[in-house]
Amino acid sequence: MLKPALEPRGGFSFENCQRNASLERVLPELRTPHARKTGTTIAGLVFRDGVILGADTRATNDSVVADKNCEKIHFIAPKIYCCGAGVAADTEMTTRMTASNMELHALSTGRAPRVATVTRTLRQTLFRYRGHVGASLIVGGVDVKGPQLYSVHPHGSYSRLPFTALGSGQDAAMAMLEDRFQPNMTLEDAQGLLVEAITAGILGDLGSGGSVDACVITGTGAKLLQTLSSPTEPIKRRGRYHFAPGTTPVLTQTVRPLTLELLEETMQAMEVD
Repeated sequence: MLKPALEPRGGFSFENCQRNASLERVLPELRTPHARKTGTTIAGLVFRDGVILGADTRATNDSVVADKNCEKIHFIAPKIYCCGAGVAADTEMTTRMTASNMELHALSTGRAPRVATVTRTLRQTLFRYRGHVGASLIVGGVDVKGPQLYSVHPHGSYSRLPFTALGSGQDAAMAMLEDRFQPNMTLEDAQGLLVEAITAGILGDLGSGGSVDACVITGTGAKLLQTLSSPTEPIKRRGRYHFAPGTTPVLTQTVRPLTLELLEETMQAMEVD
């Protein structure tokens, strides 16, 4: 007797991950594809009047730079933004779904969403998929309880901190934040520290690069600041170099004939009335 087909369900599906794990146990010589390492440096900190978030702009595909101007600061609500590190598609779609849910939540309740509500929605979504959605997020915003900053990890764990950094360049960025962060910093000091932290991550990690983008969130609103700094600008050549033929000697030379097959093609005109 045939079993009834399962009804299609919305959302992500990771059945192939379980299948690949079972095949690896049965066939030791089988090597299934695994996720590639991604590169990003994102950071955020709380200052006197709000929260400031920052990120680099390089998107990588293994050892290849896929995008030099990738936007990693995502809109959630008018006073809540989110930085994403990990798989670009996962961070983009996860933040888009959360932004849509927060808009529906605001229309239903008549109140602006809180930062804790956004964080809870994100961590419940990520925990549901047990880390298969590769999104490391930094959520920052200002609500009725003041400025708040959260870090959310791919498995659903989270922390509320005065400053944090995530991504492959987080070690260098966190070192700068731990050394120079002070409570109740001014906007100018906080912005300078954030740029230095992201720059340290860019210079210390090959997966991070491009320029530094930031988002300043206060009680009056949010402001995106693009290309605050470009620590990896290309070096210009100081002069032109011309080498005469024969400068580099040819040690060996081999000529191999190519076997070619000549094909003749004919085209017949189509009759058109």
